[in-house]
Amino acid sequence: MLDDVEEARLAERLIAHDTSDAAGLAVATDFVSGWLEGRGADVTRRTYEDREVLIAHAGNGPVKIIFHGHLDVVPGRPDQFAPRIDGDRLFGRGAYDMKGALGAMMLAVCDLHDRPPEGATVEFVMVPDEERANPGRNASEMLVADGLRADMVICGEPTDMQVGVQAKGVLILEIDVEGRAAHGSTPWLGDNAVLRALELYRRIESLPFTNASTPLFARPSVNLGRISGGDAVNKVPDACRIDVDIRYLPGQDPEEILRQVRDAGPARVEVSIARPPADTDPDHPLVTALIGAASSYDDCTTSVGRNGASDAVAFLEVGVPAVEFGPRGAGHHGPDEHVDLPSLAIYRRALVDFARASGAMAPLMDAHRGGEALA
Repeated sequence: MLDDVEEARLAERLIAHDTSDAAGLAVATDFVSGWLEGRGADVTRRTYEDREVLIAHAGNGPVKIIFHGHLDVVPGRPDQFAPRIDGDRLFGRGAYDMKGALGAMMLAVCDLHDRPPEGATVEFVMVPDEERANPGRNASEMLVADGLRADMVICGEPTDMQVGVQAKGVLILEIDVEGRAAHGSTPWLGDNAVLRALELYRRIESLPFTNASTPLFARPSVNLGRISGGDAVNKVPDACRIDVDIRYLPGQDPEEILRQVRDAGPARVEVSIARPPADTDPDHPLVTALIGAASSYDDCTTSVGRNGASDAVAFLEVGVPAVEFGPRGAGHHGPDEHVDLPSLAIYRRALVDFARASGAMAPLMDAHRGGEALA
């Protein structure tokens, strides 16, 4: 019998909401707010443009920690919003990224509200648009611009109980390739823009920047996310757009990557979304404290790099240390996404233990903040 029933049931209820669109997000946000208030938590709702953020508080100490989670998910099949337990695994869209972690964070902040951490303040911050791939600021960036700060932020992204101190940067490019139209029965008289775009993408995949590596990353990644070309089946397409998702490594120059892409062939290349890599000092006192709290329950003895981007970057850009830390599982954004149920309970306990340990570090954090100010 699993000892993580509370975590499992809350994760199931979160997964059952299709939060890949605005309507589902609105209903699920009301559920999360009501659930937290029902447990006695102090909840604040803020609206940024058309997006609603929830913030719950616990404690009132000088060391401030943020548990950061996102409610939105990428689209999935209808059956993926019907959560299913198979053994120790909970399957469903968002189970791993990151409704399992989100539920555990909700439980952890309520644990801390019931028995406040001495010397620490914990804020649970839930945003609705981390998965958003549209240009413009997301809710986390607007929260930071509005003055949200902390001594450390934990983003509950999938890390298998490891602490992610680095993440790849993001360059999402819109690339327009021109061709020459002709009748579909005589393709040799035209120049197929779709085929030219595919050839260009293959060249981008093998550009020099793709050969880089670091101690935490084997390589950057390049993905053809969308392709659109042609307006009639009996016509050689004379225009094609490809959307290319490049994730580059800490230390790489995005301008140099962009130069290489533009030199790869004739095309119009525009940056749709750009985010720098995440890079947090693995020796920061609160990072080592989090590793210590997690290693009491799981094999968490090292810091890792994360292939995907997260909202941690919004905090790092204003000097706030931020890491990614989430439960075990697999398959995020895929057809068999799942979270390991036993890890949800230990993840919740690790968060609570870390919050309590951070409160005892107030004098050390005062000195650390002073050192950063002098630097």
